[in-house]
Amino acid sequence: MTAEATTPSGTAPVRRAHRGMRLRLLGRAAVYGAVRDRLPDAIEHLVKAHRGHHQGADVALLHRAYQLAERAHRGQTRKSGEPYITHPLAVTLILAELGAETTTLTASLLHDTVEDTEVTLAQVRADFGDEVAHLVDGVTKLEKVEYGPAAEPETFRKMLVATGSDVRVMSIKLADRLHNMRTLGVMRPEKQARIARVTRDVLIPLAERLGVQSVKTELEDLVFAILHPDEHQHARQLVLAHGSHPDPLAEVAAGVRGVLREAGIAAETQIRPRHLLSVHRARLKRGELGAWDFGRLLILVAEKADCYAVLGELHTCFTPVVSEFKDFVAAPKFNLYQSLHTAVAIPSGEVAEVLVRTHAMHRVAEHGVIALGDPHRAGDGETAGEDAERADPTRPGWLSRLLQWQEQATDPDTFWTELRDELAQDREITVFAGGAVDGPLQLPVGATCVDAAYARHGEAAHSCMGARVNGRLASLRTVLGDGDTVQLLLAGDGGFGPSPEWLEYATTPVARVAIRSWLENRHEPTDTEPGDEETRPAPEPLAEAEAQAGQGRAGETAALVPGAPEAQVRLAGCCTPVPPDAASGFAVRGGAVTVHREDCPAAVSMVASGRRALPVRWRSSSVGCRVTLHAEALGRPELLAELTEALAQHGAAVLHAEVEPPRQQRVRHTYTLRLPDASGLPQLMRAMRRVPGVYDVSRAARLQS
Repeated sequence: MTAEATTPSGTAPVRRAHRGMRLRLLGRAAVYGAVRDRLPDAIEHLVKAHRGHHQGADVALLHRAYQLAERAHRGQTRKSGEPYITHPLAVTLILAELGAETTTLTASLLHDTVEDTEVTLAQVRADFGDEVAHLVDGVTKLEKVEYGPAAEPETFRKMLVATGSDVRVMSIKLADRLHNMRTLGVMRPEKQARIARVTRDVLIPLAERLGVQSVKTELEDLVFAILHPDEHQHARQLVLAHGSHPDPLAEVAAGVRGVLREAGIAAETQIRPRHLLSVHRARLKRGELGAWDFGRLLILVAEKADCYAVLGELHTCFTPVVSEFKDFVAAPKFNLYQSLHTAVAIPSGEVAEVLVRTHAMHRVAEHGVIALGDPHRAGDGETAGEDAERADPTRPGWLSRLLQWQEQATDPDTFWTELRDELAQDREITVFAGGAVDGPLQLPVGATCVDAAYARHGEAAHSCMGARVNGRLASLRTVLGDGDTVQLLLAGDGGFGPSPEWLEYATTPVARVAIRSWLENRHEPTDTEPGDEETRPAPEPLAEAEAQAGQGRAGETAALVPGAPEAQVRLAGCCTPVPPDAASGFAVRGGAVTVHREDCPAAVSMVASGRRALPVRWRSSSVGCRVTLHAEALGRPELLAELTEALAQHGAAVLHAEVEPPRQQRVRHTYTLRLPDASGLPQLMRAMRRVPGVYDVSRAARLQS
């Protein structure tokens, strides 16, 4: 692969050639040593780049790390024939130019020593300390001889776990992959394609999440060139053709500079060209590209308030395209990105896209977490205690979710698949679930109540029965929006569990992995083994179990039958009598008495057949009871949610629910309920009638077929 083939813009070939020449000098210096007045020391460029960001940096540690790495890798070569030491040097130079601090650069120089040489991790720890050793260990691959096909996914798992405690591990890995992709041309085409696909599916999304845009965009172009060479060549030809003519954005940039100068706003205005993959995507979206589609204006200011001042001047002096405005300053993206996006139309009718941000925002937008420095240090530069808040703001969000579910995904193939699915989600929402102490949840766009339940409660979410979204009852499949408030309803006794259909609307790996694990490991009843028939209790019939809802505390029944004081009293499931219904009791087999409402068709039939009706007296109207209600309503969206919300507000527990198919826009709901107090039944029925669309609520008088 040539450097020119992966140029992201028309001006980049000069920078790429300069970079290649510099790396060749590093390679020669690494092999032959420094030659006075002709060749620089092998790490002179590295030190210069490092001190460009950290003026007072002590580079003695870098000299020691280079000496150990050069000695350990001596005699090794890359597939290109270059001395192997040129690779850790190039990786470290990438990080130095991005502004990484000394500890990261030290670990980068040593990142392949434990994996490819006789140097041990204990030696690195003894010579350079625990931090450097942790970073080196985090990027060290697992042995393929030991792990076989699982080596790659398990290496990424190990790396991500290490990133959970220090994001600098992933910074080194991204720089390592970037240099490998730059020099991938010596590999066989099939191996190039395999590495490019992993880079596309895993490394590029990780670079996006860590906000390292400069690395992400170059990786995208390098992958684009390998996996889609024809489209890459076409995009490159478009960029070259555009670069052969004056850029119309230059005139607009000059006009913007004049407007801001007159307004007294100190700002730097640049033309920011699109990289090759961005050009390709713009062509697919817009069709034939015009001269204005190859770049955007970038305006850099000193303070956040200046961003909005610039925006005001732009929208005053030019015609804004309202649909193109986005404020990522007030609401930053989950990958640290902050900027104002807008587009303005100039008098000729052309539209120019504009980005406005501060210099500090620009550093973070380009270099992401690398620009934040040491995540173990507080903002004032002092080392933070172990319990102090991390400076890295990515840790509580997507990375925490990933670390949570990977513990349950013990199978490497499952982990690898779920990791790619997780990283494919490129946007997040914030929802509020639980109290203020729990804090908000960061979830991917498209997440449902099931995802929120597992994100908040872990395996306890197996018993989730439902949810309220913004105060209204909602199904577990409800898709959440940014800023929604979610109250998750869990069964206290743990007797519930997820159903297979939950997998259809669980979008996050933490939910999918937990649900699959529960479904695979739950106890399935087996055939009765010999000798178990007499000791195993028979299952309780549903009707009898529901009838016991009419019992008070200590098993006392709500009804008394003076004519059979010793008999077990049950409330009939057909008419569900409650105090103060007029009721009669009928003796049944086994010496029990079943209590029916007097107008129940079953009771009327038994009296007509000559069965003796026993008088019934209610103990108290404050005893809990079971009742079946029919709600007749006009079919409409959210009817079920509003009816069940009315039931929940009156403390009614739903034992059974049935909704008949609509007929002529009318629908019939049947609920079997357990009420804590029979005296509350009239109020409950009135509340159900107040639900819009409900025109009648009645008690059941017979069993439904």
